Amino acid sequence: MEKLISYPISVVYYLCFGLCLVVFHPIQWICFNVFGYQAHKKSVDYLNFFLIRCTNILGTRYSFENRDTIPKDVPIIFVSNHQSLYDIVGIIWYLRRFHAKFVSKKELGKGIPSVSYNLRNGGSILIDRKDPKQAIPLIKELSEYIEKHKRSAVIFPEGTRSKDGKPKEFAQNGLKILCKYAPSAYVVPITINNSWEIVKFGAFPMGLGNHLQFIIHEAIAVKDFTFEELMEKTEKAVIQSIKI
Repeated sequence: MEKLISYPISVVYYLCFGLCLVVFHPIQWICFNVFGYQAHKKSVDYLNFFLIRCTNILGTRYSFENRDTIPKDVPIIFVSNHQSLYDIVGIIWYLRRFHAKFVSKKELGKGIPSVSYNLRNGGSILIDRKDPKQAIPLIKELSEYIEKHKRSAVIFPEGTRSKDGKPKEFAQNGLKILCKYAPSAYVVPITINNSWEIVKFGAFPMGLGNHLQFIIHEAIAVKDFTFEELMEKTEKAVIQSIKI
């Protein structure tokens, strides 16, 4: 029954979603090329605000727990499980004060209005999953960027989205490079629940009435632990709060 009801609602949702991407693409271009980084960031923030409002059409709700515990004025490395595109939309808007930059696959860097432009120009990096060596200098560059500007990087160590909410094995290399070249950073684990249910039927129709839960865990100072200890604590924090 939910799937049947979702067809007309999903059409309305995609019309609104697509309109946001198309409208904000030239807005981003003007902000970036005329007014610079801060204006461009604001345009991206509000793009994601409106994308969240689009998901409200589907009955989607968002909640963030423990946002006040995130350290301020230091580099942050957010480490999260990954279930859908809506993980990213939620992080960009609700954690906007931390200037989140993403480690993304290179395929997203072209062909998608607004999204591709932001990934290419907003400070995120685009890596080729088939060429791990190519990713190393890019992740190093991102590490040095957040270290210098006291901003944040977001990495999904599972590498790909979980289609049923069950966590995949965490890869270490990306996080290891981020920690090595951003030594004053804090790793902040995030557990995301129920995001996969928005796309449980695939790209169309959409899942209805879901509550996306983002749980912020205790920050871990990179300098206080060996990488092995830090990795173990981070993975445990993320996985133990996943609801399946």
